[in-house]
Amino acid sequence: MIIAVTTEGENIFQHFGKSPQFTLFETEDSRIKSEKVIDTSDSGHSALIDVLKSNSVEVLICGGIGGGAVNGLTAAGIEVVAGVSGSVKDAVIKYLSGEKLGSGQPTCDHHHDHEGEHHCGEHTCH
Repeated sequence: MIIAVTTEGENIFQHFGKSPQFTLFETEDSRIKSEKVIDTSDSGHSALIDVLKSNSVEVLICGGIGGGAVNGLTAAGIEVVAGVSGSVKDAVIKYLSGEKLGSGQPTCDHHHDHEGEHHCGEHTCH
C-alpha cells in the first residue's frame, strides 16, 4: 500500500490544496518499506488528486481539507485521514498500527467572498 502525507519539512502540512510536497510511504505488512518526497509544483486541488493517483496512492493523511477535495479523493479511490498534525512519519506509523487518526471528513470551511481570490485566514479549519 502507498500512503501519502501532506508535507512541510518533517511535519504534516495543514492545508491540502496548498501542499508544497507529499511524502509517499510504500508499506507492506504494516511496516514502512521505503519513503520519498515529491514536489507538487504548486498544483491546485484537482491537480493534487491527479498527482496522488499517478503515484498509486491508496491513503492520504493530511491536516485541513475541504469537502470538494474529500469527495474528489474518495471518487479516485483514495482513503482520506484528515485533521492530523505533527510528525509525518509518526502519523504513518500510528496509522499502520491501527491507531485512530483524525477523520475522513472535511475539516475546512472555505468562504470565497472576494471575487475568486482566496487567502489563508479566510477559512476555518478544525
